[in-house]
Amino acid sequence: MTDIINNADKPTPDAPETAANPAPPADAVVDDGVTDDWFHAPLHAAQDFFVFNKPAGRAVLADRQSPLCLWNDLKRLLPDGTRPFMVHRLDKGTSGVWVVATSQDRQRQLTKAFEARQVRKYYAARITKAPKLKGTGVMDLPLTKGRKSRYRVAGAREDIARTGDRWALAENSAFPGAKSKSKFASTTRLRRLNNSTVLLQPLTGRTHQLRVHMAWTGSPIKGDHLYGKLTDKAQAWPRLALHCHRLVLPEIGSFRAPIPKEF
Repeated sequence: MTDIINNADKPTPDAPETAANPAPPADAVVDDGVTDDWFHAPLHAAQDFFVFNKPAGRAVLADRQSPLCLWNDLKRLLPDGTRPFMVHRLDKGTSGVWVVATSQDRQRQLTKAFEARQVRKYYAARITKAPKLKGTGVMDLPLTKGRKSRYRVAGAREDIARTGDRWALAENSAFPGAKSKSKFASTTRLRRLNNSTVLLQPLTGRTHQLRVHMAWTGSPIKGDHLYGKLTDKAQAWPRLALHCHRLVLPEIGSFRAPIPKEF
């Protein structure tokens, strides 16, 4: 697959997939089908950081739906005396390149690179219908918090306009409750591969940015039940069809996670 252009993604915490589901009982037996294979076959292992191919279906940190999480797995699987340090996260349903530091110095270095938008991230996504593009598309759509732990474009859906290969929001677009909510600049680049597959590059790193941008411009990601429609057969997929296939760390290197077979 070809890469998109350049620039970076700033790490932000994952929002819970739902706010309505209560946490499972402490003694509940949970099986999400995720094994420890992701840990035993890292994409890269260095003295002070690892690069893993995160599996879909298990959150980085415990959420309301399951006590299982990759962070607890790391603490269990890393050698005695080795501690994991958080650098960035991927959504529970997203798979692909995930970096974990094992020293505070490396954590500080990598976190600063993410915050300065020096890290480049590229995602593959299966969507309901890929928009036709002459070149690289740009979605310049600010986000804000929505209802029930969701995020939304900070404007009315009907005020999203496409000019050439660029999507933008009308300057004075309003929506209920807009005056009480903060807006966050949010930009995504995209390149079409075929009728249902795109490459996405977030130039900002807002929570659920790629999922919101695709859904609000009429091309929701397959398997995304938070921003799509459960009853839409065109969106049916066994998992969230979003995969971080490449991540470039400045002065360190480029790391790739193979596109999953189910794509």
